[in-house]
Amino acid sequence: MKKDSYGFAIIGLGKVGTAIGYLLKKCGHRIIAVSDKSAAALKKALPYTGGRAFRDPKRAVQEADIILITTPDDIIAIVCKEIADPRLVCGKFIFHMSGAGGLDLLDSAKKAGAAVASVHPVQSFSSIDSAINNLPGSVFGITAENKAKKYAVKIVRNLGGTPIFISPDQKPLYHAAACFASNYLVSLLNVVELIYESVGINEENARKAYLPLVYGTLKNIESSGSISALTGPIARGDVSTIRKHITAIKKLHPQHSSLYSALGSVTTNIARKKGTLSLKQARIINDLLKGVTKYEQSK
Repeated sequence: MKKDSYGFAIIGLGKVGTAIGYLLKKCGHRIIAVSDKSAAALKKALPYTGGRAFRDPKRAVQEADIILITTPDDIIAIVCKEIADPRLVCGKFIFHMSGAGGLDLLDSAKKAGAAVASVHPVQSFSSIDSAINNLPGSVFGITAENKAKKYAVKIVRNLGGTPIFISPDQKPLYHAAACFASNYLVSLLNVVELIYESVGINEENARKAYLPLVYGTLKNIESSGSISALTGPIARGDVSTIRKHITAIKKLHPQHSSLYSALGSVTTNIARKKGTLSLKQARIINDLLKGVTKYEQSK
């Protein structure tokens, strides 16, 4: 294997696999071959990745130094088993890019003599082009055997990313945190749009209203951290406003009442850490969030 230029095979040509291939090629690595069961996926990816195209992954890995399995999580182990022939993979490096999946998904390759790792970008990809733009600068969670670790780190740095190391048993929790940051943020903002819609604000104007607020909040978090960035009625102990929120949401959006209460409880804890909320105020707010109407009993 050459010191600074590796030959890659990429199996699975969705948004991530295609973007990874493009970026690796751009920084001087060789894309030996790409593979996908879908002819349409191969056709779409080839202008980005180059390399020889195969429907059969076993043919794609023959001449590669490093094999990236970028398929959906539920077929990583299946694909790995397909290529786990010692004549094909012994002495090579096989990486998957699942956030929650462990190295056990690559057990068949390890038994065939390959060194294995997981390299997961903490990033969201809505398209191939957005993936190409967003991958550089991202953090990548690496779980790797010793032999594979330095190659995983080098790939991440070649992609313009920052490597961090995740132990195998912590991968599901690490990935859950990423889901909170991305997937559940989308869910939360969809709720915002639904609530705005119920008061006569259309989707376009709703986004005009909340996106600057979101961007401003993210800037505050970036500069001073999540605890210091907290503002709003819970942070200042505004019980009257919180009570009005609860009443309105229960009346017009009862399906989101438990979400408001759950997030309110988390926010109360943050406000306590920030030091803007007394223990007495926190108890009153938590009682309100739990549905205790005579909140004065916590005084």
